[in-house]
Amino acid sequence: MSERLKFKPLNIIGIAIRTCNQNQQAAGDIAQLWEQFWSQDILNKIPDKVNNDIYCMYTEYESDFAHPYTTLIGCETWDPQNVPEGMRSISLDGGEYIKQIARGKLSEGIVIQEWMKIWQSDLSRTYKTDFELYKAGSVNPDNAEIDIFVGVK
Repeated sequence: MSERLKFKPLNIIGIAIRTCNQNQQAAGDIAQLWEQFWSQDILNKIPDKVNNDIYCMYTEYESDFAHPYTTLIGCETWDPQNVPEGMRSISLDGGEYIKQIARGKLSEGIVIQEWMKIWQSDLSRTYKTDFELYKAGSVNPDNAEIDIFVGVK
């Protein structure tokens, strides 16, 4: 079950990597990016945060999900210009999104399983920015509900 929503523009600061879904590259790259995010305490190094919600953004697509794109893990910020060294600022232009929810144990790959359903769907995607939202303090790894937002035309 999905829900259509409209988002206003927002700015995210965090750490990023360029990757692609071929040969399982993204699975390793994104897992490594999450490891860096937690091990280097990036959450607490992002200045001027709106809150502690964590965004995992997929943007700068070369064309579609089968080609290279950028993944950024970070937080919404009030000041997109105040970017610490080693981090990036990416703006979400806003627009129409379909919301999907990944439910279950994070260790069982619920997020990637939901993305696989999205890739096989007939959604008319924009391939501008898609993202996952991990709400501060509400993600239970054994019983998670992760919101996934896919930009649509």
